[in-house]
Amino acid sequence: MESWLKESGAVGLDALKLADFPVTGRGIRSLHKYKEGESLVTIPRRVLWTVDHAHADPLLGPVLRSAKPPLTVEDTLATYVLFVRSRESGYDGPRSHVTALPTSYSSCIFFNDDDLEVCAGTSLYTIAKQLKRQIEEDHAGLVARIFGQYQDLFPLNKFTIDDYKWALSTIWSRGMDFMLPHGKSIRLLAPFADMLNHSSEVKQCHVYDPSSGNLSILAGKDYEVGDQVFINYGPLPNNRLLRLYGFILPNNPNDSYDLVLSTHPTAPLWEQKQNLWTLAGLHSTCTISLTLTDPLPKNVLRYLRIQRLDESDLSVIQVGATDGMINESNEVEILRFLVDSFYGLLENFGTQQEVLEERLASSVYPPGGNAWAAAHVSLGEQRVLRLARKRAEDLLATAESGRGRREDLSPLSRCANCDNVSGPLMLCGRCKAVAYCTRTCQVAHYKEHKVLCRVISSGSKDASQMI
Repeated sequence: MESWLKESGAVGLDALKLADFPVTGRGIRSLHKYKEGESLVTIPRRVLWTVDHAHADPLLGPVLRSAKPPLTVEDTLATYVLFVRSRESGYDGPRSHVTALPTSYSSCIFFNDDDLEVCAGTSLYTIAKQLKRQIEEDHAGLVARIFGQYQDLFPLNKFTIDDYKWALSTIWSRGMDFMLPHGKSIRLLAPFADMLNHSSEVKQCHVYDPSSGNLSILAGKDYEVGDQVFINYGPLPNNRLLRLYGFILPNNPNDSYDLVLSTHPTAPLWEQKQNLWTLAGLHSTCTISLTLTDPLPKNVLRYLRIQRLDESDLSVIQVGATDGMINESNEVEILRFLVDSFYGLLENFGTQQEVLEERLASSVYPPGGNAWAAAHVSLGEQRVLRLARKRAEDLLATAESGRGRREDLSPLSRCANCDNVSGPLMLCGRCKAVAYCTRTCQVAHYKEHKVLCRVISSGSKDASQMI
């Protein structure tokens, strides 16, 4: 693979080497010293796996371009990888890359039922079940539309459901996504660069140049000779790491729980509430991430305050008022709902947190195995939900006791950015609907506030409907 890449114009390969490491397995070793920010390797456009390259292939391209409706990016790239892997001649360079790829993956789509049951109740459990069904349907569709119709290009014994799952896992775990000018995006696989393992201790260091189409990897930290070189996938929770990349990080500080809030359009006063959600930067269906550092985000409360408004509330509510308590009965209602909901969500976990911790400590789940990884996903989500429940219980106790706290104050009684209630506050000079303790807080909050500010100060039709 390295010889092909060098001949194709790749830069930096002489100072890097594929190697096996004790914990991470196959990775890349540095043969030189590097300072953070230095360029490590550049992979040229001509060898990247992209949808455009698949469509330009003289054999595969005409079939892909004729597909109606067009294949998804994932299916196009998966078909491309499988097509190259199935060729017995030609495509020597790309086939050398495919040969270097793992022969198997540990994504949750390969878990058996017993392993998956360990994380019953998690978002991963639901997604994994859905993914397995969707993959079977998608593969059947590809067989009917493409593979079965062009068996000279796609021998069915090399395009089975297991082959398709392997190819999808290759795309999920090794693909890189970049935003392009004018709102477009690209997903690509970069030979050799995709052998880099993840570390949260390095800075994100992969760069795509839209003008040249080349992919570069920079040093995310200082490296000495012999060090393993890493890439950073981003601050991902274990449920996402396991689904896409097939691994988890014990005690992952980025663990989260995705809370889905939804209101049906037939609900009473839906249109008025929809307008309020829009002005608050929300939608009638929202997925809000609860995290270890922010287990009960303000947007959860904002959403529910609007959802539980009655007709009398809507007739007097001011735009932006959902940033704080609207009235005691509304606040108590939504907080009781949250507490009950969190208890219900936690009860739905197949194995409770204390049991999981005991089983992990006594190696009931063999370290590194599927059940072990699933247990860590469940642990992370339960920890987040318990923190969220505790936060909701504390807020409920405050609301029921009638004691004033920052969350209960009106938007004009606290800083909209930092919640400070001490000292003089200055109103937004444009809309007069929020207050700030300092100019610094006003500037920091502007990105979040600017749309609502314009609507309020312009007296637009949408704003008038809120009052």
